[in-house]
Amino acid sequence: MNVPFLDLKPAYLELKPALDEAIRRVLDSGTYILGEEVEAFEREFAAYCGVAHCVGVGNGVDALHLALLALGVGEGDEVVVPSNTYIATWLAVTLCGARPVPVEPQEASFNLDPARIEAALTARTKVLLPVHLYGRAADMDPILEIARARGLKVLEDAAQAHGATYRGRRIGGHGDAVAWSFYPSKNLGALGDAGAVTTNDAAHAERIRLLRNYGARYKYANELAGRNSRLDPLQAAILRVKLGRLDEWNERRKRVAAAYTAALGDKGVTLPGQAPASAWHLYVVRSERRDALMQALEGAGIGTSIHYPVPPHLQPAYRALGYGRGAFPLAERLANEVLSLPIGPHLGEAQIGRVLEAFP
Repeated sequence: MNVPFLDLKPAYLELKPALDEAIRRVLDSGTYILGEEVEAFEREFAAYCGVAHCVGVGNGVDALHLALLALGVGEGDEVVVPSNTYIATWLAVTLCGARPVPVEPQEASFNLDPARIEAALTARTKVLLPVHLYGRAADMDPILEIARARGLKVLEDAAQAHGATYRGRRIGGHGDAVAWSFYPSKNLGALGDAGAVTTNDAAHAERIRLLRNYGARYKYANELAGRNSRLDPLQAAILRVKLGRLDEWNERRKRVAAAYTAALGDKGVTLPGQAPASAWHLYVVRSERRDALMQALEGAGIGTSIHYPVPPHLQPAYRALGYGRGAFPLAERLANEVLSLPIGPHLGEAQIGRVLEAFP
């Protein structure tokens, strides 16, 4: 039995009648930009996250970018970002004309280390941008404490954290704003690109609504130099269906993670730290023999992936920042050691058993 790293079709098949009906509903409505379907998803996702506002946008990078603009980030500003993250977090900063300032992670959680933030702050720092990587919440209390003490804003990158909690409260409004991606592979995934920003600040929400729609509330009345980044009604309708199953599907992910953790403790790899509040978007092990491990699993028909093989500071896109190899050694070491195993709400017992059987 081969086990793919990711198979999205079973999610559609499980929800096929409801998804097909949602799509038909949009097609029959005659409203294909914004409208009631988008507004309904915004209300429902805001309620799910326990916040006052949700603004649907085109994708996760736009969610980060527009949220940063709404927080006042621009040319010459600095934004503290994790050294260990997907490059989209950094791209959103440079799209504003600002500079990403990397901070190394905590090894146990892979997330931004609050103890290292103070050393990275300058007079130009405007925003702290933690990422809830792999579905596990960053340690928000000390991050928020630093921000309040320094008069800084906090934007959370929750692209992998749908349904995750921090100290008993769902991710969605701990900081000033939270950016979401609904890329198809996410725990709450659309059938194409989609994103959103959640916040408890009405002014931030209103500014993002303007920025996503050419800077206008009404056609031809452009208050800001905005852009076109609107959540598609078809994707909103699909997300409404999937939102109703998110908690159940996250529980299935937790069962997969628990099975891996119970069986892989003696396999010579470092397992993810215990994180009962995690959404388990990914199950990531660490090994100094990562490449050999990956080859062995792939040779046995087990799909794997690396999140992420090259840290942002070593990407050609950020050569101009002047960071060389060794600038952020922990992020570089993680990039050489991490390996993601198959996980998802539709991974069956036989597939889990096959992964464990094939694990060298």
